[in-house]
Amino acid sequence: MKKSLFVIKRNGKKEKINLDKIHKVLNWAAEGLDDVSVSQVELCSRIQFYNNISTVNIHETIIKAAADLISEDTPDYQYMAARLAIFHLRKKAYGEFEPPTLYNHVKKMVALGKYDKNLLEYYSYEEYLEMNCFIDHWRDMNFSYAAVKQLEGKYLIQNRISGKIYESAQFLYILISACLFSQYSKCIRMDYIKRFYDAISTFKISLPTPIMSGVRTPTRQFSSCVLIECADTLNSINATASSIVKYVSQRAGIGINAGQIRAVGSPIRNGEAFHTGCIPFYKYFQSAVKSCSQGGVRGGAATIFYPIWHFEVESLLVLKNNRGIEENRVRHIDYALQINKLMYERLLSGEKITLFSPSDVPELYESFFSDQKKFKEIYIKYEKNKNIRQKRIKALDLFSLMMQERTSTGRIYIQNVDHCNLHSAFNPKLSPIKQSNLCLEITLPTKSLNDVHDKKGEIALCTLAAFNLGTIKNLNELKELSILSVRALDEILEYQNYPILAAKQSAVSRRSLGIGVINFAYYLAKNKLRYSDGSAKNLTHKTFEAIQYYLLEASCDLAKEKGACSLFNHTNYYLGKLPIDTYKKDIDKICNEPLHLNWNLLRNKIKKYGLRNSTLSALMPSETSSQISNATNGIEPPRGFISIKVSKDGILRQVVPDYKKLKSEYELLWDIPDNTGYLELAGIMQKFVDQSISVNTHYDPKRFLNNKIPMKQLLYDLLLSYKLGLKTLYYQNTRDGSKDYQNIKSEILENNICESGSCVI
Repeated sequence: MKKSLFVIKRNGKKEKINLDKIHKVLNWAAEGLDDVSVSQVELCSRIQFYNNISTVNIHETIIKAAADLISEDTPDYQYMAARLAIFHLRKKAYGEFEPPTLYNHVKKMVALGKYDKNLLEYYSYEEYLEMNCFIDHWRDMNFSYAAVKQLEGKYLIQNRISGKIYESAQFLYILISACLFSQYSKCIRMDYIKRFYDAISTFKISLPTPIMSGVRTPTRQFSSCVLIECADTLNSINATASSIVKYVSQRAGIGINAGQIRAVGSPIRNGEAFHTGCIPFYKYFQSAVKSCSQGGVRGGAATIFYPIWHFEVESLLVLKNNRGIEENRVRHIDYALQINKLMYERLLSGEKITLFSPSDVPELYESFFSDQKKFKEIYIKYEKNKNIRQKRIKALDLFSLMMQERTSTGRIYIQNVDHCNLHSAFNPKLSPIKQSNLCLEITLPTKSLNDVHDKKGEIALCTLAAFNLGTIKNLNELKELSILSVRALDEILEYQNYPILAAKQSAVSRRSLGIGVINFAYYLAKNKLRYSDGSAKNLTHKTFEAIQYYLLEASCDLAKEKGACSLFNHTNYYLGKLPIDTYKKDIDKICNEPLHLNWNLLRNKIKKYGLRNSTLSALMPSETSSQISNATNGIEPPRGFISIKVSKDGILRQVVPDYKKLKSEYELLWDIPDNTGYLELAGIMQKFVDQSISVNTHYDPKRFLNNKIPMKQLLYDLLLSYKLGLKTLYYQNTRDGSKDYQNIKSEILENNICESGSCVI
């Protein structure tokens, strides 16, 4: 006779295991799903049951059993596993499946110190009853398994020491909405709360990690991106490091402009000493970045920016690679090289680039961003001045080294500083763009700090969100999503705290927003369009025209209601310039789609009322937030029909949206023959986007002779990106295989890097 197994319940009681109860839960989780087998999950689970197993372990076992069955043939297991995970999560949070009422939940959480105490002051009991009616807890069942685990790991309020969970997803969504619209008048705020809750809880609007994990808590810092500029002084370097620590600890990704730091060997105090150069200070910044995790949600990360003509550039380019010793490497931070047209011209003409220490040529550094004509004149003048320390290097050799390191590490990024300033939301004479951020999509003005209390410095902050293109049926829907996003994010600027005065002054005077997209690959698949063959160009043009138009219109309407941002006069919008006036006209050669919206009407409206926000758009990677929405990442093609992410809970599998229906319509990353089609689509997007785009390049070595990516191809794609007006390049991804490309040979210029003159800039 088979021995009975006993189970230990959550309350500590011991009883015989009830397989019927487990069967009932599995049937509930499988309801309405295709290609899932309750008996298969039961079979896989029972193998792992043992005597005196806890009910918690039973539930975790059946969740894992269902999750392990997720495949291309059986994608709906991701929803079965998700439902089981939601059931388990609610049991842990509330002791039962049914969530409490909103008011009781908030009251309890405020008492525990988990929620902002002001939530009970902002709203009456009657308003909580009304908001409770807005909530649809069954929307939890729309999550995939990977999304639930990301929610549980990064977004839901919890004790990260004990693992105790305190809430479920719909409370997260309704309370974000309640916090952001709390200062609206009582007669309209409930309407906005409901509309915004519906938009974010049905995945039409995707919110970033700082907002999802932070809004409703006592911690009030929700900007995703922080840009810090460092001057060439010890006070500024120390202020930069201090600012990094403050913002990394509060969930922000960091961009550090360290381009002004003088080169090794430069004189200090009229020659009393010589400078140790950039590397010791980069190490200092790296230590600051890694000193804190981002609120326990993710690790600190940053990118350092410097100009390609910096005297130390050859040493700085190799800081991330695996060769060398610890003393001459700074590997746990990323780097971005700043380039402009003159540097590309030197490459194309086979000339040399002259390297300077920024401390020796201060006018050069400032004009590099604000005035391209002046930069060229000063640069040539300094080249002829033999009293200034300088070094000359073949442009081809320097660009080849840069691309070799970009290929080897994947994380040497590019910023085209002239595009960032000539096709910008800002007037470069008043507010030049000197850097971007960790993910290369934010382009905002900065000023260096002398200390953390410096009132004249400027730390740039950007608050993000994204539209889920996979959920829209027509472009007119973007108008409502724009209104909700602009209003909600604008409220964050008032709602959040600012640990540094220079950041607050910038945030409230410029009110910069960056609203992007997720699920672009699904959007193309639904419309039977592809990245590589040009078929997606016209829809991309129409879509991003609508996005930018409706965002500007929403911000203008908000300015009419609340007033324009106080530094609106620093923008090109103030001068009557719109993105459609300043983009690279080479885009017209690859896309003949006309404008469909009334831009002149909008231009006149902006002239009359201004804009509430200096910037509106930026296309970010959305790696985690897209997963929550069961969407494809940002504008990226998927690598496979199933994406695999490694987390503390093990391997998470997520299937692309509508896989069974659209399998033949998706274009997978490694099936795309080259970068051209993708870069052209990004160029079309950049025509309208007023900040920048996280654009990646991708290479499969197997497509090339001897499995080596030719330098010619790398430089061709770099030049094409510049020609199309792209402001930044983010990751370079290489398909699995050798990561070591140190043997790539620089090819001579005559080897047709720019075939048929296609890369004339």
